[in-house]
Amino acid sequence: MSSPEIASLSWGHMKVKGCSSTYKDCKVWPGGSRAWDWRETGTDHYPGVQPADLDEVLKKGIDLLVIGRGMSEALQVPSSTLDFVKQKGVDVKVFQTEKAVAEYNKLAGQGAKVGGVFHSTC
Repeated sequence: MSSPEIASLSWGHMKVKGCSSTYKDCKVWPGGSRAWDWRETGTDHYPGVQPADLDEVLKKGIDLLVIGRGMSEALQVPSSTLDFVKQKGVDVKVFQTEKAVAEYNKLAGQGAKVGGVFHSTC
């Protein structure tokens, strides 16, 4: 299974190729995607992305995870979260969301087993 392309991104809206839903924040992995609902884990801009936010995507057999911190990079990514990803044997890249989507789409287009979590507002 290949990682689905992010078809469009604008403030508060993300579309994943092959999916009829529009997401505010989303998780993507080889063969799928879904909304990233921060309420599931109690995530907020600070302290930021938690291991629990990423666990689902990490279990999908990815080699690389791309994290989008938001259009203004308001979403924090603690070093402890990055360490958690690396301990799972997965490389991780963190960018402003537009750059994160571009990097994710490039890697997905090359056939990489890439996953991502993206925040589409601040």
